[in-house]
Amino acid sequence: MLTRHYSVDRAEPPVWLPIAASLPVGLCMMVLSLPSIGDANADWRRLLCLVLYLALCIPLLFLQRELRRRHWSWWTLAIVLLAVSYILAISSNAVDFFIARSLGWIPASRLEVSRLVRGIDAFWLALIAFCALHAVVTYYAELGQEKSRSAAALTLAREAELRALRYQLHPHFLFNTLNAISSLVATGRVERAQEMISRLADFLRATLDERIQHEVSLADEIALTETYLSIEKARLGDRLLLRWNVGSDVLGKSVPYLLLQPLVENAIRHGIALRDQPGKLEIVLTQTADMLLVRVRNEGILTDAGTNPERTSPTLGLQNISERLRMLYGAQYRLDTRVDDAGSYHVDIEFPLREFASANMQSDAQS
Repeated sequence: MLTRHYSVDRAEPPVWLPIAASLPVGLCMMVLSLPSIGDANADWRRLLCLVLYLALCIPLLFLQRELRRRHWSWWTLAIVLLAVSYILAISSNAVDFFIARSLGWIPASRLEVSRLVRGIDAFWLALIAFCALHAVVTYYAELGQEKSRSAAALTLAREAELRALRYQLHPHFLFNTLNAISSLVATGRVERAQEMISRLADFLRATLDERIQHEVSLADEIALTETYLSIEKARLGDRLLLRWNVGSDVLGKSVPYLLLQPLVENAIRHGIALRDQPGKLEIVLTQTADMLLVRVRNEGILTDAGTNPERTSPTLGLQNISERLRMLYGAQYRLDTRVDDAGSYHVDIEFPLREFASANMQSDAQS
């Protein structure tokens, strides 16, 4: 069995960032390594010490990154870095000795082993502190990258779920419409059937556009719903009485795509289509404080028990709308349904009121 291993690139901060973060450590080390006061060459020796520290941080940085790429365990990494930093601290003592002797800062003498290890504690600790700071800076860089990946993954998952919920409506609606067309043909109303087919083509052309966002302007949603209502008008004729009540200040507000069509479809299929007499469908779209109110009411029929027989449980359309509202607005929405004493079915929906910005408008604003 062939097993494939996939690696994820780890985030690494720029080289200058951990070095800049460890610069205060180097400045402290300068003071601790040369505490003498009044030495004319002390300032130069301190500056040399700082330059050597910064220079030796660079190989330590790349060594640490390479060992992390190889996925060494933390304790192995610590042992290796302790040993290498100790060797580099001894090397810095040797370089300091030769430079100081050549410039006459110290008397001419031979380099002895005891001199190499004498007083390197401060320099060694500074290099260890640099390795620790580099590990901390890298950790936070990885943490930021992981948060970005998690946010991107959540966005993709939300996008996929919203699209799946949208596409769930298409076969449900298509089945009902084709069934209505079949009934018209069977009863000899061919002209109405042809009109419904034409309206259906227009509606599907509008709803299957991949470029449409999950939220559209209320004006566009109304136009799409009217296209669907023309299909039902072709089927029901004068049996469908329609009344719109739209606030003049809400047409440019943002609403979930395909919000009204499932509500209207449920109202007609489970209410008006079951009546012997014409039935009224009322759609109210108004602003209440900082919320947009969507209210759909349809006349229905009553059983002996005083309820609408097909509306005692949530329909697929209502469940779909509730899930999409939850995805888009979290807990900031309300969806209520009820049947009044006259047999009319009410659906009230409220969600946050906000201006609609198209994809082109958003890209222009970002640029």
